[in-house]
Amino acid sequence: MATSGSDMSVESVVRRVVADHRDQRGALLPVLHAVQAELGHVPQEAIPVLADELNLSRADVHGVVTFYHDFRREPAGRTTVRICRAEACQALGADRLVNYARESGLTLGETSADGSVTVEQVFCLGNCALGPAVEANGRLYGRVGPARLGSILSGTPNATLDETLNGTVSS
Repeated sequence: MATSGSDMSVESVVRRVVADHRDQRGALLPVLHAVQAELGHVPQEAIPVLADELNLSRADVHGVVTFYHDFRREPAGRTTVRICRAEACQALGADRLVNYARESGLTLGETSADGSVTVEQVFCLGNCALGPAVEANGRLYGRVGPARLGSILSGTPNATLDETLNGTVSS
């Protein structure tokens, strides 16, 4: 659950999370995941606090945050849509979904100007049999075409589970 800035300062959240992982060896990754779970992202002001608490350089912490695509440096949109780009989904049309998102003015890895949606690419959602797959706010969709992606992006996914499993979703 994200913590608003008025509830706690970034520094206090980071220090509490580090304290929870103090005895864990190689705690940086679990700490970063926990910070992101609490704040919705890993803000820049968390870097020096993490470095201090974990006895690492700021460069080390920054390097890990920027290397792994799962860590956000800015808050995500109200809706987060992840398009699978792994081999099975690519073979079944994931490029059409990426092109649709781009034609809709959305850039992979970024949040729309109005903060409504963040579109990301991932390299497996574990739904290979029903590719191309898309995940929106933690809900998995299979056999997604451009029209269905449009409804997912607008927050109105319209297919039932039976339609998805039977492959009768029009897109």
